[in-house]
Amino acid sequence: MTPASDTYDKATSLMHKRAISAFDAQAHEEDQRQSARRYVSIAAAVAAVGGLLFGYDTGIIASALIFVTQTFSLSTIGQEWVAASLNIGAIFGAVLSGPVSDRWGRRPAIMAAAAVFIVASIGCGLAPDVAVLIVARLGLGVAIGATTQIVPVYVAELAPASRRGGLVSLFQLVFSLGLLLAFFVGYELSGRAESWRAMFMLGAVPALLLAFGMLFLPESPRWLLHNEQEHHAVSVLYRLRGHKDVVRDELDEALVVRAEEHNGSDWKSLTQKWVRPALIAALGIAAFSQLSGPNVIVYYAPIILSQAGLGHSAALLTSVSVGVTSTITTAMGIALIDRVGRRRMMLVMLPLAALSLFVLGAIFISSAPLTGMRLTLMIISLLGYIFFNFGSLSVAVWLVASEVFPLIIRSKAMGLASATVWFSDTIVSLITLSLVETLGTTGTFWLFGLVNVAAFLFIWKYVPETAGTTLEYIEGSLLHRNFYKIHKK
Repeated sequence: MTPASDTYDKATSLMHKRAISAFDAQAHEEDQRQSARRYVSIAAAVAAVGGLLFGYDTGIIASALIFVTQTFSLSTIGQEWVAASLNIGAIFGAVLSGPVSDRWGRRPAIMAAAAVFIVASIGCGLAPDVAVLIVARLGLGVAIGATTQIVPVYVAELAPASRRGGLVSLFQLVFSLGLLLAFFVGYELSGRAESWRAMFMLGAVPALLLAFGMLFLPESPRWLLHNEQEHHAVSVLYRLRGHKDVVRDELDEALVVRAEEHNGSDWKSLTQKWVRPALIAALGIAAFSQLSGPNVIVYYAPIILSQAGLGHSAALLTSVSVGVTSTITTAMGIALIDRVGRRRMMLVMLPLAALSLFVLGAIFISSAPLTGMRLTLMIISLLGYIFFNFGSLSVAVWLVASEVFPLIIRSKAMGLASATVWFSDTIVSLITLSLVETLGTTGTFWLFGLVNVAAFLFIWKYVPETAGTTLEYIEGSLLHRNFYKIHKK
């Protein structure tokens, strides 16, 4: 045994003693599981407001950019930079926020991201020129990228195993609501050349709610335990679980995994062989969640449908129905994902998403106007794709990434997964209209249909079922090299 490992073992043993001592000091017989359940739900709902920021600023640019272009006489390149600057900032925010939340805690990191969002939203609204607007949008992106990294990890570490799927997936549901809110605000405020300023500044309101709400929420008990704040960790666990037996079981499992962990939490830890299966699963789902095409429909459906001969009003109405469908589907996914399972839901729904795109592409083989049965079938196929893709990959992406990584690298690895989402989204956003010009509407939809098939094959081979398992059980499966054999406990 090396001196370093001997020191680590002694520190782990001391931590174990302190944790058990803290548990014995706080143990009580009262069953408060009902109030604890409500407390966890409230905490998850408040943290999920971060998804509202994500959805609002993803959607509001579609309305705001029209008026920004008029104010600053933007060229096509200028419009692309204003739109893409948020995604670029999000990539950096996702990666850089991991070390921050590891060092200072999940709760302070979320509050810091909310503060950056408030300042950046106001900066966007007051921007005197396009350069300042792009810098402020980069700041928004940093805050959103950080939020997509920290919030799912925070909720996953607070939630009990039986409810983790639904509570973490609230983030995606609130994202969909943020998109709908952005569409509504953009419609209501449109008309004046300077209306884009109010559109951007209104984004500060949910950020204020998030920052204020986090003042009353606890730190992650797993982060506290990892940072040798055992007494505080046990106290928080009692508030979250409500009964000493549940607390002791979870505490024991966390301590066992802590004792088996490899020391060190720097970026090099992500390259360790035992972590690789989790990286493959989480980063693969992160990439496929965007490369499979959901934002092609969200961002470009009106343009694609208009170019294919559908009237502007009908195309916009179809886009609104896409937003409504995505929200309903996400809510359905949240209700089912803990019962049905992450892997099973994706394996069942992705083939149907691919089929919807294949049918959608076939409809556009003919250049005849979209009327009658073709129009009806087009709408059914379009909404069917949103239903099956959003109800599987989009619901699972933040959840799987937040639960498969070991605690010691969870923030950094989740940051990498979040950055993968944003990078993939940027690629799809930049190439979609070019694909339509090159491959045609039919070829483009068929290409994304094939990507959905590839996502199905990837999940079948590399993603185990994690529903109903504790975070410590998942981590233990990595340590013991049986990650792909995870089963429901």
